[in-house]
Amino acid sequence: MMQRAKEKILVFTGAGVSAESGLKTFRDSGGLWESMRIEEVATPEAWERDPAKVLDFYNMRRKAAAQAKPNPAHLAIAQLETAFDVAIVTQNVDDLHERAGSSRVIRLHGNLSEAKSELDPSYRIPYPLEGLSLDDRCPRGGRLRPHIVWFGEAVENYELALEEVSTAGRMLVVGTSLSVYPAAGLVSYARPDAEKVLVAMDIDACPEGFEFFKGRAGEILPKLAQKWLSEKNR
Repeated sequence: MMQRAKEKILVFTGAGVSAESGLKTFRDSGGLWESMRIEEVATPEAWERDPAKVLDFYNMRRKAAAQAKPNPAHLAIAQLETAFDVAIVTQNVDDLHERAGSSRVIRLHGNLSEAKSELDPSYRIPYPLEGLSLDDRCPRGGRLRPHIVWFGEAVENYELALEEVSTAGRMLVVGTSLSVYPAAGLVSYARPDAEKVLVAMDIDACPEGFEFFKGRAGEILPKLAQKWLSEKNR
């Protein structure tokens, strides 16, 4: 007898999930942008104008991400894979989902664990533990930069993320303000009959059809995951 395919859950995560592991967010009080203007470190123009400043910023971010540990929200999402087909679409650039045990992570805004060539974006290497310097080059001589989608650049893997969203029976949105487009627009492509849940500390408006849970992801997600797993095992 053929085994039934696992029900699919699409998990869409934002900075609020990583914040509970101690990583600063961009927009919250005390976030990164309060002490640093976006235009100074997170645009192609900033890279051309002052690459040393940009590298210093991302070297610090990479070090902080490497020292952070997955929190209960990351672990609860990974646990869902024991009974469901789980795909994660994330706006985050750390590797906490993978370190928690999640096997399928689709990144929209890049990856702090990698550096890439400004001449050949397909050339990528692990981000050096000691950080990048202006002397680091690809074989063609191009400078190496963080593998991050800066403001003004096209998001990555959008079509793949769209396909995953539109084929999931459940959609779980966690730790995002849904204010950064085009990524935030993905929620509108969820199946009309999908179960939709949004977990966040605060949000201006809950998308239509979503059940909203206000609070910390690390407190809510373990309970939600156990509920879904228990329902699956009945």
